[in-house]
Amino acid sequence: MPERNSRLPENVPGKYYVASNCIYCETCLELAPEHFGTMNDQYAFVKRQPENEEEEEQCQEAMASCQAYAIGDDGE
Repeated sequence: MPERNSRLPENVPGKYYVASNCIYCETCLELAPEHFGTMNDQYAFVKRQPENEEEEEQCQEAMASCQAYAIGDDGE
């Protein structure tokens, strides 16, 4: 899991975030498109935090599938 201080500034506040080591593999965009966005096709960021169990599972799957381990969960 990435370090909390490497969060990208585009992330909305909350539990999940994308860190600066994102390689823009687009996996998170495919698995949870309502929650992850893209910045100029260079890296991803969290655009909306999950609001229910199904959305939480989507974000967890995206985090587990991230090739660069760039998605974090600070537990808040």
